[in-house]
Amino acid sequence: MISRPHVCLATCAALPELDEDERLAIGPLQARGMRVSTAVWDDPSVDWAGFDLVVIRSTWDYTTRRDEFVAWARSVEQVARLANRADVIAWNTDKRYLRELEAAGVPVVLTSWLEPGASVGLPSAGIHVIKPAIGAGSLDAERFDLANPADAVAARSHAERLLASGQTVMVQPYVSSVDEHGEAGLVFLRGEYSHAITKSAMLGAPKESIAGLYKAEVITERVPSAAELALARRTIDALPWPADELLYARTDLLADAGGAPMLIELELTEPSLFMAKAPGSAERLAEAIAGLLG
Repeated sequence: MISRPHVCLATCAALPELDEDERLAIGPLQARGMRVSTAVWDDPSVDWAGFDLVVIRSTWDYTTRRDEFVAWARSVEQVARLANRADVIAWNTDKRYLRELEAAGVPVVLTSWLEPGASVGLPSAGIHVIKPAIGAGSLDAERFDLANPADAVAARSHAERLLASGQTVMVQPYVSSVDEHGEAGLVFLRGEYSHAITKSAMLGAPKESIAGLYKAEVITERVPSAAELALARRTIDALPWPADELLYARTDLLADAGGAPMLIELELTEPSLFMAKAPGSAERLAEAIAGLLG
């Protein structure tokens, strides 16, 4: 008897049965003859060697334990195949990767970087976003009008708190086009474009935190422009890994003042794929997983 490949979808303790959207892939995987399990990434009782492939999905509580998470990814990779691979996780879980992509010629949202131990220098005016270099779901990302004295004080306090926790801090001008056009997220599966969504602006009115893992957002389908598709492809081609070795990649784009797209984040670790908004995408993900298994 030929054994069926056993795929594990890794999650976190707050979502032991996966996020609702992530569960959409289970049926298509089973339809392709795979056994599918879920497991919490930091559960010490899990035998990761029992899986043919571990796919990182709803592991969204790792941001306060990033080093532990990277060590876990490396340990899993010693006994099973991991998607995405551990060196990708180590690179992508710290947003300083944006500096490398910018150096490679990818247009990136203008960013100033504050390192722990350095003095806090902030612009004197303009609306800016201050956030940690290690984070997800827009948690700890806050918007401030630095011309407003109260906001300027709050911004400095926010930056100092993040720095005191050992975080590198990112300071970015707020890209106002997001208020009208939202943020474009383009999803690729093993290097092939799959679908796109629009995420509404998240740093205006207060948003509810879901299980303490991420802020709620409004998601709609999107037909990306040719320029957005070209930048997304250019970003993936700039990576040090072959595109078809990445099970998934999501490029998050905003429009600059002239309407040209620029990268705000590249999600290679545990991106929401928003499959409920893209008919056929769960099947495409299952096919991509089958391809990785050979």
